[in-house]
Amino acid sequence: RDVSLGCALPRNARGAAEARHTPPPPTALTPPTMGKTIALFDVDGTLTVPRKKATQEMLDFMQELRKHVTVGIVGGSDLNKIKEQLGDDAETAYDYLFSENGLVAHKAGDLIHTQSIKKALGEEKLQKLINYVLRYVADLDIPVKRGTFIEFRNGMLNVSPIGRNCSQEERDEFEKYDADAKVRPTMVAALQKEFAEYGLTYSIGGQISFDVFPTGWDKTYCLQFVEADGFDDIYFFGDKTYKGGNDYEIFSSDKTKGNTVTSPEHTRKLCTELFMS
Repeated sequence: RDVSLGCALPRNARGAAEARHTPPPPTALTPPTMGKTIALFDVDGTLTVPRKKATQEMLDFMQELRKHVTVGIVGGSDLNKIKEQLGDDAETAYDYLFSENGLVAHKAGDLIHTQSIKKALGEEKLQKLINYVLRYVADLDIPVKRGTFIEFRNGMLNVSPIGRNCSQEERDEFEKYDADAKVRPTMVAALQKEFAEYGLTYSIGGQISFDVFPTGWDKTYCLQFVEADGFDDIYFFGDKTYKGGNDYEIFSSDKTKGNTVTSPEHTRKLCTELFMS
């Protein structure tokens, strides 16, 4: 049921693929069945180079794709950051736009849902969590630190050990450093132990950060809205589909046909083969 890299990702191969964070060899695509089909897309690494604007070629392709299937965007970032990457008209350029995993949900340009981590956790627990993160970051010994180590979003906290104010060059360097030093996975493990009773999920995404949100508020949160509209096939395309990545839950959900991609170019190729051939 999972489709990956223009190929099916068998369940028994998924564990090995996750461990390597690399895709399995290609096999046959599973075409959509007749009926209502929606294609949901992650942003960073799927439609754009991480944290960069989508190319005009990619934006044009997505509009062409809408002639064949319903298209939705599901990103972990807040609405403003998604609009920086996909354009100021992002709410109306796609059939659905789910920012913060769908905790802020738009359909045909209309806001249809919002949810708040502040309301879910309460101020006392929220402050304990924030204070712990700041102390942890203060004690970290890493090559570079900048600023904005915690970004408070409507439905989640985004935590960055290096700080979101770093330059693109520093982002790229931290991503390489983290691949070996495991700064983010180690920090996540510490938070899981310290706040086990809080019912939180920690999801590593992008180059420099991870998200913290109540369990169940991962990208599968957005599925309730598309399910309610009666889609027969729900396809998902994302790059961080390994366990611990912020696309994993929706990719591996029984409700979706999950696809692992490695770049915007790969996304175009896969969608052309699936929906436009």
